Amino acid sequence: MPDNSDLPPRTGKELHAATRPFAAEYRIKSWWCVGSTFIALGFALILAAISPWWPVRLGASLICGLLLVRAFILYHDFLHGSLLRGSGLAKALFYSYGMVALTPPRTWRHSHNFHHANVVKPIPADDGEFSLLTSDLGSFPLMTTDMWQRASTWQRLRYRIARHPLTMLTAYVTVFFGGMCLTPLLQNPLKNWESLISLIVHGGILTALWVFAGLPVLFFAFLLPLTIAGACGAYLFYAQHDYDGLHIVPAEEWDHFRGSLESSSYLKLGPIMRWFTGNIGYHHVHHLNSLIPFYRLPEAMAAIPELQQPVVTTLRPRDIIACLRLNLWDPRRQQLVSYREATNAKSIPFDRPGVSH
Repeated sequence: MPDNSDLPPRTGKELHAATRPFAAEYRIKSWWCVGSTFIALGFALILAAISPWWPVRLGASLICGLLLVRAFILYHDFLHGSLLRGSGLAKALFYSYGMVALTPPRTWRHSHNFHHANVVKPIPADDGEFSLLTSDLGSFPLMTTDMWQRASTWQRLRYRIARHPLTMLTAYVTVFFGGMCLTPLLQNPLKNWESLISLIVHGGILTALWVFAGLPVLFFAFLLPLTIAGACGAYLFYAQHDYDGLHIVPAEEWDHFRGSLESSSYLKLGPIMRWFTGNIGYHHVHHLNSLIPFYRLPEAMAAIPELQQPVVTTLRPRDIIACLRLNLWDPRRQQLVSYREATNAKSIPFDRPGVSH
């Protein structure tokens, strides 16, 4: 094997090409991952519903929530085309899951594909009501310190709410019920008819459990698992693009490959949480090539040297607090800062994100 240690690091299309061998799935392994996840979820839901001891129910609900996170990653991979592509059975399973979990396929695909195509991509500042550094479609909004200083009280309030920890904690309602279903439906009912179906299916299950099984079953086997899954999913998504060490590529230099590697974190987890989160912590690798099945992301990172120096974050309390404190991009210091730091910062001329004058 030739020694490539003296060669310059690959970038752009050349680096993307190096990931292509890992975009081939192992069909049997994919089915095993899907089958075992949904079977385990079914057993955990039953235990949460019928156990006579509330501590067991509570524990089962927690496991259900984490299994829903894993199920969502599988669903996410299927919609990317990296898992069980072309399978009618998988499509029926995952589309049913998406409807129940308030993530209708069409709406999710639209917002998430936009996110992938524009990962932390600076957009021109405008004079409109709500100027952003990066789009909030499929992502959390991001302002510069200058935009924050020029924003009205109402604009600041909206921005704070969108990025507030309570919004993530209640993501079952704020992100999934509101953001993925209700808002798209109200904006364009004909285009987003799947959102209406999702709300009807979800509401029907909720009502049936309440009427025929009772409030404890509804709480432990439905509401609490979805609340846990929603909160976990929202924070995971947030921390993958809002972290200490984030670099935003200037608008005139941005491309998909640089955005993927320089604006996506590696969330370092132990083996148990890697399993529950479907390796989504290897987020820089996933963004570079979304056709890599989740179970091959560690393999790709281990084989490609250019993927082995990402900015690392964890789920340790100090890292979570650090991520949540960083809410604005300071173009002078080229880093994320807190609201307090932005309030004390001097305004600078700023016509276009990524361009200093």
